[in-house]
Amino acid sequence: MSAKKTALTVLSAALLVPAMLSAPAHARPAVPSAPPTDGKGRLPRSAAPPSSMSSVGGAALGQPGTQVNLLPGAPALPANLTGRSWIVADADTGEVLAAHNAHWRLPPASTMKMLFADTVLPTLPKDQVHKVTEGEMADVGAGSSLVGVKEDAEYTVHDLWLGVFLRSGNDAVHVLSAMNGGIEKTVKDMQAHAEELQALDTHVVSPDGYDAPGQVSSAYDLTLIARSGLQKKDFREYCGTASAQFPGGRQLGKARDSFEIQNTNRLMTGAGGITPYKGIAGVKNGNTSMAGSTFTGMAKRGEKSLLVTVMDPGAGGINSVYEETADLFDWGFAAVGKVKPVGELVPPKSADTKSKGAPARSHQQSQAAAGGDPGDSGLGTALGITGGALAALAGGAFAFNRRWPLGRRGRRPADEDLV
Repeated sequence: MSAKKTALTVLSAALLVPAMLSAPAHARPAVPSAPPTDGKGRLPRSAAPPSSMSSVGGAALGQPGTQVNLLPGAPALPANLTGRSWIVADADTGEVLAAHNAHWRLPPASTMKMLFADTVLPTLPKDQVHKVTEGEMADVGAGSSLVGVKEDAEYTVHDLWLGVFLRSGNDAVHVLSAMNGGIEKTVKDMQAHAEELQALDTHVVSPDGYDAPGQVSSAYDLTLIARSGLQKKDFREYCGTASAQFPGGRQLGKARDSFEIQNTNRLMTGAGGITPYKGIAGVKNGNTSMAGSTFTGMAKRGEKSLLVTVMDPGAGGINSVYEETADLFDWGFAAVGKVKPVGELVPPKSADTKSKGAPARSHQQSQAAAGGDPGDSGLGTALGITGGALAALAGGAFAFNRRWPLGRRGRRPADEDLV
């Protein structure tokens, strides 16, 4: 009888193992628990990154602190970097040259709009005309950055995207979301697209990046999302535009007027005393009370293109995120070929990853496979390493349609991009 029981136990275990291993490879990470804040909704500067973070893109990227492998002759990293999290990556190969707390899940502010654009932009024809309704503007958050969309006025989709990218207009985001089927649908679409990109640190609550409990991303994810967006011609055009005309009001019997809008990316426009960065081609900045300043930038020098993301620098005011980004660009261009990559930007789930490493797994799945408690790390997310580069990259993928900075000519952007 004892032998029969033993046989049944072994058989049950054998049947259970395949069921455990067949769990979806890309399950959505748990909604992050609320970390302690300073009373204003922001992490205190003394807060430490989680000891267990995602290792999507490489095991080193899941470790807290700075990750870099300098070879002989490599330049030292910039001194006095204060960002909670940052990353420097080769936009073409996807190699991560250096990173600091790359997978720390933090509020993203308006850098979330990169995911919004990468998700929604392909679904709406740019010449489509839309008349704005009162309901579409009803839920724009207090203190939001606005481009100046007016109720009962007509705008093309092209106009609205200029408002999103240049002025970080939450009013334009809400109108485009309505055209996409509503805020709730748009949030679901964005979350699904993030998971397709393997941006598994990202949890979407609002499409515009407005502060909301549980809304997080990471320097790694924002860089991954930017790289995806930059493969789209319209995305490159919008994020690389320094200034444009936006439709104004309409008076009876007169032609509709327009007004100039400038990009809130100070590395592009030179606003606020920042020196425009040569070769900058976008992508998106943000600033909120919970997130502090965030920025993902793309720059090209010669044949080399780099992506840099910096989240929440601790000193220097709003300009510090641009200054630290510029320093990391300078370092990255000087370090190309002189560092051993510490990881990579993984391809989308739908890309062919055969013989390029295991698919990304959620933190919960990895803990379960190891016999641990899936709840051990409230902010932990996807674990696992996936190799390869984005499938669609080609020689001309980053031939940007740029307009050179206008410096201080024309109207200056507002002092803060609130979201």
